[in-house]
Amino acid sequence: MYEIVKKTFLSSNIVLMDIKAPRTAKHCYPGQFVIVKMDEKGERIPLTICDYDREADTVTIVLQTIGASTKMMAEYEVGDSFRDFVGPLGCKSDLIDESIDELKAKKILFVAGGVGTAPVYPQVKWLHEQGVDVDVIIGARNKELIILEEEMKKVAANVYVTTDDGSYGRTGNVNDCLKSLIAEGKEYNHIVAIGPLIMMKFVCLLTKELGIKTIVSMNPIMVDGTGMCGACRLTVGNEIKFACVDGPEFDGHLVDFDEAMKRQQLYKTVEGRTVLREKEGATHHGGCGHCE
Repeated sequence: MYEIVKKTFLSSNIVLMDIKAPRTAKHCYPGQFVIVKMDEKGERIPLTICDYDREADTVTIVLQTIGASTKMMAEYEVGDSFRDFVGPLGCKSDLIDESIDELKAKKILFVAGGVGTAPVYPQVKWLHEQGVDVDVIIGARNKELIILEEEMKKVAANVYVTTDDGSYGRTGNVNDCLKSLIAEGKEYNHIVAIGPLIMMKFVCLLTKELGIKTIVSMNPIMVDGTGMCGACRLTVGNEIKFACVDGPEFDGHLVDFDEAMKRQQLYKTVEGRTVLREKEGATHHGGCGHCE
């Protein structure tokens, strides 16, 4: 059992929790995720690691209450426990394996959309601990959905907040903010964008025009988290990849976002999942790749 030792509402429907998970805390890195299961009959939910404390044996997760399972999870209180907390899963951020000199030579910008701020935070924090300064754009539809702003300001060189409705920070979406920063004289040669698929798509269209390398996290399309369900199958360049076992981070300029978004909608129905399995055959799954 994995005990909840801290619970905080970041907004009316976004919850942060610290979970006592010693093994995961000792081995996880920014970019990875965990699978949480409330009880024996509960749904397996993949959640990106927002933070970790190796000394306290805790892992921080952030969840948005969208479906029945996440709403039930949000009702858990400090002292309650989850049945399963599996991880770390997925590949750590590519930045972790680069030398400090290489990282300091980069001009890095993180673009976080909505709950995508949660997986951005551990990467920015890790870079800060290595003495690497980066900038961050945090964007959301309105002020209520802006999360982790103060935490991010403690570890980022500059934090730019933007809201679609202009209720807080700059007015406009993250692309509007990025264009403004470039116009103001800011220079970047490496961008990491994490958020809704449509946001990452348009960030990548812009950065491709600007000639800026861009990494995206495809965790929004994960369901099973092991490669066996076929939900996160996507095309990256000319190759078939699975977000949960090959990623979740990929070169954003090579990701077929239109295909991923259509697939995400189709996968939501039983009929759609059947169509995908029949069409893709042995390539439907990413766990073994040889399922009939």
